[in-house]
Amino acid sequence: NISSFLMQQQHARFLECRHQDARHFLQLYPDDSSAAAHDFRRKAKLLLSVAAQTLAALHVPFWISSGTCLGWFRQCNIISYSQDVDIGIFISDFRPDIVAAFRDAGLSLKHKFGKVEDSLELSFLSDDVKLDIFFFYKHEGVMWNGGTQAKSGRKFKYVFAPFTLCWAELLEVKVRVPCETLDYVMANYGVFWNVPVRSWDWKTSPRNVIENGMWPSKEWAELIQVY
Repeated sequence: NISSFLMQQQHARFLECRHQDARHFLQLYPDDSSAAAHDFRRKAKLLLSVAAQTLAALHVPFWISSGTCLGWFRQCNIISYSQDVDIGIFISDFRPDIVAAFRDAGLSLKHKFGKVEDSLELSFLSDDVKLDIFFFYKHEGVMWNGGTQAKSGRKFKYVFAPFTLCWAELLEVKVRVPCETLDYVMANYGVFWNVPVRSWDWKTSPRNVIENGMWPSKEWAELIQVY
């Protein structure tokens, strides 16, 4: 498939996971070896694999983002207490059949926030593990994704320096990551990104979050959909 080959070539550089740093991290902070953590990793691997296959079939490139990207960069694994899988997609690659494709793959839509023009976010559920899809926008020399608080209609924006995409591997799944991974991770988690934080508030904890107004209440039915 020529177009698939060309799309892969676009991000041909492969980044190896930082195995030595990951070993050092795990000496300081040993991995959770409980049955629940093992079960989550198994489910997360399956979910990431399904997401990769589903989006590849649609020719939609994605990268691992937020806590999933942090886990790859810091410990070459998924963070067991994160309880979800996070991916990013450029809004220019959005397709209206994405929701139907994930439903066909056996996932259920958990919520849909925002709109294509502003702060779009999709969340799916599979076997009690959430897949969060954040859509990224380019504006005035930065990249950003949005967040919405369902109960209040408050909007948030997470701002990143521009980045490019490289290939990598997580949980034996071929994924993309921001090539400028350290900058990307530090934008979210600050200089202490390599210290585990279990109590994380998505509205206040990220270093790059800014308040971004409110959705008009008359548009909530369309812009804040929870299933």
